[in-house]
Amino acid sequence: MSRRVVVGVFDDEANLLGVTQEARAEGLKILDVYTPYAVHGLDAAMGLRASRLPWVCFLAAITGAALKLWFEFWTTMVDWPLNIGGKPWNSLPAFVPVTFEVMVLSAGLTTVFTFLVLARLRPGKRPAMLFPGVTDDRFVLMLEESDAQFDLVRVRRLFEKFGVVAVEERIEEAGCPGEL
Repeated sequence: MSRRVVVGVFDDEANLLGVTQEARAEGLKILDVYTPYAVHGLDAAMGLRASRLPWVCFLAAITGAALKLWFEFWTTMVDWPLNIGGKPWNSLPAFVPVTFEVMVLSAGLTTVFTFLVLARLRPGKRPAMLFPGVTDDRFVLMLEESDAQFDLVRVRRLFEKFGVVAVEERIEEAGCPGEL
């Protein structure tokens, strides 16, 4: 199944932010926005919900710390108990530094792996170049023709209001945006 996509290229992040807000306010379907760097406020302008990645990070940290504490208590009290100088087997202050390091390691690795899976980034994946300069100094907004009310003239006028550099109309296979 194919879909009709309108691609607008801008040279300023303020213009991109403004056109994204107005396109969403007019009810146009925003497929994606490509920028050479993170633009503050763009996720809100696109109407994206907050990421759940911090929760994954938090759960991985708590799980890593709990498993490490369990392992340390098990090894010092059950598997290999040593009485050194009359010190207790379950000395929690001695476990804190290593537990903290394992917590940070498990949170970091789990977060990176989850991000790569969710973003569908894998080794050997070929990038699709939407427009020359999009990774250097251009900002791209992709709109999809979602219904019969979609008016290309109105979209071009909206783009021109915000200083569009180029407008392209494409027909793409329904799949990942930007992959031709």
